[in-house]
Amino acid sequence: MSKILITGAAGFVGFHLINRLISKDVEIVGLDNINDYYDVNLKFGRLKEAGIDKDQIEYNKPVQSTTYSNYKFVKLDLADKDNILNLFAAEKFDYVVNLAAQAGVRYSLINPYAYIESNVSGFLNILEGCRHNPVKHLIYASSSSVYGANKKIPFSEDDNVDNPVSLYAATKKSNELYAHTYSHLYKIPTTGLRFFTVYGTWGRPDMAYFSFTDDVLKGRTIKVFNHGKMKRDFTYIDDITLAIERLLEKPPVTTPAARVFNIGNNTPIELLDFIKAIEEALGQEAVKEYLPMQPGDVPITYADLTKLEAEIGTMERTDIKTGIKIFVDWYRSYYQQ
Repeated sequence: MSKILITGAAGFVGFHLINRLISKDVEIVGLDNINDYYDVNLKFGRLKEAGIDKDQIEYNKPVQSTTYSNYKFVKLDLADKDNILNLFAAEKFDYVVNLAAQAGVRYSLINPYAYIESNVSGFLNILEGCRHNPVKHLIYASSSSVYGANKKIPFSEDDNVDNPVSLYAATKKSNELYAHTYSHLYKIPTTGLRFFTVYGTWGRPDMAYFSFTDDVLKGRTIKVFNHGKMKRDFTYIDDITLAIERLLEKPPVTTPAARVFNIGNNTPIELLDFIKAIEEALGQEAVKEYLPMQPGDVPITYADLTKLEAEIGTMERTDIKTGIKIFVDWYRSYYQQ
């Protein structure tokens, strides 16, 4: 039975990945620091779905799931070097999926130090854990934000990504550089995933689709940046986790054993069309305030999936109306609206 460390276990993508893998013949250790970047009750709600009782959680004390015998959770900060390295030494992971990070482009303008601590120092600790306790494959979250204001579309992994327009993007680019270096020096097989605007049930409240839904239901005005002319390659969460599952046992065989893949829907949607899908799912029209582009934002994201699909086969692509309808139904049920 393989043992997998999944960081960001109380987060959006980590929660869904654990749900996908938990029924497989694997042993999973979930890790998260449960910070208060957004509502911790949502994070505790995700953990509860996997059988982790919030009242049992203590720092650096593993909690066994009451639902799944092959899952345990530990509250731990990636920046806590000694305890991270001790965890690696004790558990001897076969695979690591690092999804923990300080997320959000706009928040990086407010609290830059949080990004260095979690996304840079924390990721270095993960690499050191893999160095001293070799793993078969390290998959880690990068971001489409590394492409910056790239005007060539669709975005290809071969494009230059030396011009980030946010600190968040800069930390994700640094992750790719660190991973490449450790693959070269210590033969660690690494795969970075450049996520393109992931959405779905149990999502992050700071994401536009989540806040739009809440605002429309409560009759509040929504802020539409760049006058709605931005395009995003919105990617449904289940499509993301299926791709990660397929990649897990397909480590790179190149020298150095380091690679990055785009992971998206390959279909950019204009923001106003995305809002329209939310309105249709809610049966309610949004009150809109049109605003200019915000610092750190980019006009379009568009994933070229040629390299990813050569490795795992055709990427699943949930259409926007279906994905938003599933999310809205969950939202109404979870928040009783």
